[in-house]
This record gives sequence, C-alpha cells and structure tokens, in this order.
Amino acid sequence: MGEGGLAGLTYHVRTFGCQMNLHDSERVAGVLDSCGMLEAPTPEEADVVVFMTCCVREKADTHLQGQASAMVSAPVPPSGLRTVCVGGCIAQREGDAMRSFIPNVDVVFGTQAIASLPRLIEESRSEAGSSLKADTAEPGTAFSSDLPDHRESPFHAWVPIMTGCNNFCSYCIVPYVRGRERSRAMEDVVAEVKALVADGVREVCLLGQNVNSYGRDRYGEPRFAELLRAVAATGVERIRFTSSHPKDLTDETIAAMAELPAVMPQLHLAVQSGSTDVLRRMNRKYTRKDYLDLVRRIRAAMPDIALSTDIIVGFPNETEEDFLETLSLVREAAFSSAFTFIYSKREGTPAAAVDDPTPRDEIQGRFDRLVALVQEQSWDYNRRQVGRTVDVLVEGPSKKDPGVLTGHSPENVTVLFEAPEGADSADLVGKVVPVEVLDGRPWYLRGTCAGDPR
Repeated sequence: MGEGGLAGLTYHVRTFGCQMNLHDSERVAGVLDSCGMLEAPTPEEADVVVFMTCCVREKADTHLQGQASAMVSAPVPPSGLRTVCVGGCIAQREGDAMRSFIPNVDVVFGTQAIASLPRLIEESRSEAGSSLKADTAEPGTAFSSDLPDHRESPFHAWVPIMTGCNNFCSYCIVPYVRGRERSRAMEDVVAEVKALVADGVREVCLLGQNVNSYGRDRYGEPRFAELLRAVAATGVERIRFTSSHPKDLTDETIAAMAELPAVMPQLHLAVQSGSTDVLRRMNRKYTRKDYLDLVRRIRAAMPDIALSTDIIVGFPNETEEDFLETLSLVREAAFSSAFTFIYSKREGTPAAAVDDPTPRDEIQGRFDRLVALVQEQSWDYNRRQVGRTVDVLVEGPSKKDPGVLTGHSPENVTVLFEAPEGADSADLVGKVVPVEVLDGRPWYLRGTCAGDPR
C-alpha cells in the first residue's frame, strides 16, 4: 500500500515529556498532514492515536500504559479500526518488547524514525494490527527538523540545534535512547529561523539535551555563543534555549546573552543537587562551588536574570547533610523557580544498580521541605515584579477564565491580564502587550494592560 491510503483518516497526537518531544510531535503531525490525514480533537475521535513518550521518569511509563490501554474500550473510530502508535524515548527503549506491557499497541517508532511512521501505519492497518510494526533504528545523520511540521503556535517555534547527549549522568537514560551528541550545521539552523521569521514567528526556543556543547562534534569546539549571535541577526524578536548544562556554560555564552536584546533574560540551569558528593556520584562533572561561582558570573553580567533549575531529591544514599546542602544552595542561588523531583530509578543506568536503605517517608519529607522553600522563593521573586511593566507575548485565553488572557514575560513568568475594554481578545493572540504587574503569586503574575499591543 502507498501512503495515499492514509488520506482522509483522522489522527491525534498526545505528548509526554520534554520540549524535544513537543517539537517531534509537531513533526509527526506534519508528516501525517502530508499524507492527507486530518487532525482530530481527542484520541477517542481518531483513527490513529500517536503517543509521543518520555522515559526520564517512571511516572511517564505509568501514564502511557494507562492512556494507551484506555483505547481498547474507547468508541469505535470513524474508519472502524483504531491504530495505536507509540513513539519517542520509551519506544526507542522498548522496541519490539512494547506489547509485553501495552498489548494493544500496533506501531512502535523510535526517536529517529518519525519519517517511517506513515509506512508503519499503512502496514499495520493492512493487517488489521495482527503484528507489531516497529522501527527503532539507531540514531543517524538526519534531523526531524527536515520533515514537514504542524506547529501548535503561529508565533512560537521549537528549533532543535542538536540531539543526543555525551554526559552520561548516572541517573539519566537520555544518552541511551537519544544517542550521542549530533549538532546541526549552523547555516541550517539560521536558515530555518529566517524562514520562521518570514512566516510570522516572533519567538524561537533552541533545543538540545545540552545546548552549551553545540558544535563540539561538528566543528571541534563548542560554538553556541556564535550561534546565538547568528540567530539574533535573523531579526527574530525573542530567543530562548534549553537545556543548559552548567559544566559547559562559557563566559562567551554569558556575554552573548547579556549583549543580545533578543535573548530573553531567563536561564534554566539544572543543578540537581547542592552536595558535591552527590554531584560526583551523579557524574555531573562540577562541584557545589563551581555552580555557585557560575551563578555569580551570570548575575554579574545580567543582574535581573531569572534563574530556574531542576533538583532531584532522594538520589541513592543521599544523607540529611547532603539534603541540607541542597537547601542552602537553593537559598544562595535565589532561583526564581525550580522543577523538583523525587529520584526515579531508570533501568540501564548506573544509579539503578545502587541499593538505598533510606525510608521512602524520609525522602518524601525532604521533598516536601524543598517544595516549600522553592514556592517561598518563587513567591518572593514574583512579588518583587509588582509595579514593573513587562512585555507579554500573548498566547491565548486562560483555561480557567476565557475573559483573561495569558502569556509569558521576558523572564518566562506566566502573566494573566484582562483584555482592554473594547478590544477583541482573539486579535491580541500573538501580539506583545505591555502589562503593568499588580500582583505576584507563587506561580504567576497578574496585571493590567499598560499600552498598545504590537
């Protein structure tokens, strides 16, 4: 069968995990669009359901199992046959073994096999799902950015600059499912951003498992600072990037961030622990002192930067003293926000083989103390924004109140505000609106329109 056999079928993509998965989901949707398929608003209404997965934490596996298995009892789709597909990191990890824990899966495609998805769906449907169709080829030279896309936003775009990781943190599965670092050619990244700007995109987010090492594999040395300058020269209004590893964040990159108005004053810099001993066992390749020295250099160059982070609680054999060092680092670094996690064992990583006698309730207690501190700091940071006027890129109405608009400040803080009297809210989506901050809450700002949108 040819891919034309998919024309007229409906599809729905559900995404778990990181920004790279969000980008890959847009490419999945673009590939299916190019086959003549039509997007359905819910999985229950789709002939083809695609789950794009993350395997960094155990919770993602559980969510996938529950949602994929629920398709068995879902209403019969328009074509009379539903095809369940699993892509992304869990698919890469499990391959042909996927049916051992999700019996109703029909298609499995790995992190480098998005282009194969239409063929796999055709083959599965021609056999009514009697056998699993899988493609989990090892990473090659192609990038998913070379495929058609179906962007969720007309004014924001994800732009991968590299994929894979060479760091092999002892708790992390990513290098095993995404492969080693592979950087795109700088001219290809810049050409993509230029095309996006011509298409009306105002904000791009540069993606990689470790953007700070961009170019090392291709050019022999990291060239991320140079890339930032080249992307800024395209005229794009806002530039963000993730993820950023502390050991590779250079003074040249800090200088570029400080000098380029298009680079937003926000940085996500995962610390994971405040204990040098735990960092050593995590194979993070920096110490507590190294991280705090880096924070001081960043703030010296950009005093108003919003610094966020990731922190893991309960890494095998973490002691109370280790945890107290994490709390003190959080206070000293003065993060504007933080993503906090209880350690999740990932089979196949070195840390998974380490026994830990620490009681679960003790780990939970530490986690609760950290969350309380992070919330306190986020609230303090947001209250300090009261009285400022911030430029908000409007994303749409609030989910809780359609009369309230939501977007993000340059510091990447969620901002809520009511549309000016007489203005059509829909006309403001994708516009930059100056908003005077009237109230700072732990997780968002609230304000009022303070000028004309642009």
